[in-house]
Amino acid sequence: MLGIIGGSGLSELAGLENAEEKLLATRYGPPSSAVVSGRLHGRQVAFMARHGRPHSIPPHRINYRANLLALQRVGVREIVAVNAVGGITDACEPGVLCLPDQIIDYTWGRAHTFYDDNSDVAHIDFSRPYTQTLRRRLLLAAASAGVVLRDGGVYGATQGPRLETAAEIRRMQQDGCDIVGMTGMPEAALARELGLDYACLAVVANRAAGLTAETITQLAIEEVMYRCMGQVKTLIGACCKGDA
Repeated sequence: MLGIIGGSGLSELAGLENAEEKLLATRYGPPSSAVVSGRLHGRQVAFMARHGRPHSIPPHRINYRANLLALQRVGVREIVAVNAVGGITDACEPGVLCLPDQIIDYTWGRAHTFYDDNSDVAHIDFSRPYTQTLRRRLLLAAASAGVVLRDGGVYGATQGPRLETAAEIRRMQQDGCDIVGMTGMPEAALARELGLDYACLAVVANRAAGLTAETITQLAIEEVMYRCMGQVKTLIGACCKGDA
């Protein structure tokens, strides 16, 4: 089953047939929201709102472990995670959809592994944090649906909930980051620990700090996300059609 994790701007997945909602308990506590499963263009999918419904959980307080376990429990084996991000490089302007292929983790203090409560020491291979086969399917779906999707990029995951300073963005530029967001980790690594295929669909909502003279506001971010959600939903639908 395909799982969709909705970030800012995507709190529900319209068009699900025979939708069923389940609020599941996990050993790490409750997930951000109920899991809503149903059929989309003939394919069984499950949806979860990362920030809750309504949007109320900040990035550093998300129970990432509970979210991934809840999705796995309903039968999800692959995940497309939708993330709102800031653009760092010139190619990642507001309104661009990006499919990153690498990530740098700048977060701290988050529960970032399932192996904390396990006596075994485990070291997952995280050389390529996003599943290549799932990324290719998204690229093919985008091409078939006429959705412009930027292939590749480095996602810099920051702690939040505040936005970054201009100096932090300059450091991230030097590190090779193309986009910056607050929810990319530990979600990607936890999916790998569970053996789930995982890809990030990043929506560039604003230019990162120091790269524009304008003040970054939540309202401006929400306006861009609203404009982009049609493309995001078209792409998700095309991915389901291709698999049906």
